[in-house]
Amino acid sequence: MSLRNTEHDYGTIARYLHWGMAILFLLSYCAIYYRHWFTEEDTPANWIALQLHLSIGLTIAAFVVLRIIWRLTNRPPPLEPDTPLAHRAARSGHFLLYVVMVVMPVTGYVGTGVNTDFFFLFEVTKFEDTQAFAWLSATLAVGAEEFEDFVDEIHETGGAAVVWVLIAGHAAMAVYHHFVKKDRSLLKMAGRQVAE
Repeated sequence: MSLRNTEHDYGTIARYLHWGMAILFLLSYCAIYYRHWFTEEDTPANWIALQLHLSIGLTIAAFVVLRIIWRLTNRPPPLEPDTPLAHRAARSGHFLLYVVMVVMPVTGYVGTGVNTDFFFLFEVTKFEDTQAFAWLSATLAVGAEEFEDFVDEIHETGGAAVVWVLIAGHAAMAVYHHFVKKDRSLLKMAGRQVAE
């Protein structure tokens, strides 16, 4: 089993990054929905759920950097035969997923008004206490609360909806390719390799 992508399949590293990020996104949403739906404000459970969401978000940010580096240095296998329109749609969908993978952790961090107690191991300073925010605030003449409200709107309202639409579309297309088109699109990422 190859670490790198081949002409026929995704390699082990690409697959682990893909499925690892899928699990992290799911855990991140589980933590924040648990916080909103099942906890009361200013309770330990509420705080723990928030800190888990923030910690997972920072972990996703690290995975995103690794994934982009790997993607830029390791060509994926070609798309399965299909129409030019289908290939454009697939490339556009993947591009939008990468945009979301960058935007959500960044807006999550810069829009958070509390420090992140990273998996209760160490603390990550909130963005508004950094030199980068001091420069940004002076440049844009914006206060911390106004800035946080704007970024939260992107992260919580628009971003959350877009993420679910893209993930649902991505999963639906994987199922469609596997069961309807009966091609190897899903198998390439699942680790079912073909002999070269």
